[in-house]
Amino acid sequence: MTLIKDRLGRPLRDLRISVTDRCNFRCRYCMPPEIFNKDFQFLPKSDVLTFEEIAHLSKLFVSKLGIEKIRITGGEPLMRQNLSRLIAMVRLSSGIEDIAMTTNGSLLPRYADELKKAGLKRVTISLDSLNDEKFRYINGRNIGVRTVLDGIEAAVEAGLDVKLNMVVKRGMNDDDILPMAKYFKETGVILRFIEYMDVGNSNGWKLDHVVSKKEIFSIINKELSLETLEANYTGEVADRFRYKDGGSEIGIISSVTDAFCSTCTRARLSADGKLVTCLFASEGHDIKTLLRSGATDDELVARINEIWGNRVDRYSEERLKNTDKQQMKKIEMSHIGG
Repeated sequence: MTLIKDRLGRPLRDLRISVTDRCNFRCRYCMPPEIFNKDFQFLPKSDVLTFEEIAHLSKLFVSKLGIEKIRITGGEPLMRQNLSRLIAMVRLSSGIEDIAMTTNGSLLPRYADELKKAGLKRVTISLDSLNDEKFRYINGRNIGVRTVLDGIEAAVEAGLDVKLNMVVKRGMNDDDILPMAKYFKETGVILRFIEYMDVGNSNGWKLDHVVSKKEIFSIINKELSLETLEANYTGEVADRFRYKDGGSEIGIISSVTDAFCSTCTRARLSADGKLVTCLFASEGHDIKTLLRSGATDDELVARINEIWGNRVDRYSEERLKNTDKQQMKKIEMSHIGG
């Protein structure tokens, strides 16, 4: 196996695989209901990678390209039927042990046990407020907080490692930062606050809407004293903190005000089979057509090597210097996950 690095010396270590562009939520920072309505054209089934194609590519990424972690994303990945079968296929074909999933949590009471048995190790669940009325508005589908809390409990009971993500947007839910920290402090679930990002083309992002890492830390630290923790590994996206009086840790993901492009080791495989080298990319590189045309494994690996080897993405580091960059057309987050 040859360790591949991009033009800025960053290795390829993590692969995020989107299995669908569909979701049962319409969160306003990702898939606003006014745009992703009943007339919106989602990908036809024929354009979406099959389980067999995903498993085959996973094997190549792990055995030939050095991938150490795979994360299943969407859209909402549990909208894809028989997802536990895919988890099992990916684990069997690639031999990888660290398989994670990002989800809104609403379907976990139904699927958590079988996902764990299939080989899923970790799950990251999204919850942006404990205020039921506000959360129903944010998710755009009138789904209550209890639905997600039930999903969290199901994941924990199934033996999955659980983290929780809260996207913070000024004027939407910034007053929920402290209530969320207090609620999850003693649960053992790691809560991570995410600066509001300009993903996709539809969420109306403005820099004024961003609540910075420094501000999030200050809001919590004033009442619940925090201390800094070391990163678990190079390239970890969240800055880690621990409550001084005990309890679980928290994290803050600051891709806007304190970007971590210089240590980014993540590639994304979109639902329609494009290799994407940055969350904020304008386009991906078509792997599906190459795969379906009968390319050999060596040819597929060579193409992926070429794509990563030419990578120079550092969008988040450049954003604050050029705040008009949010006007650039980008791939929708529902195609490539978070």
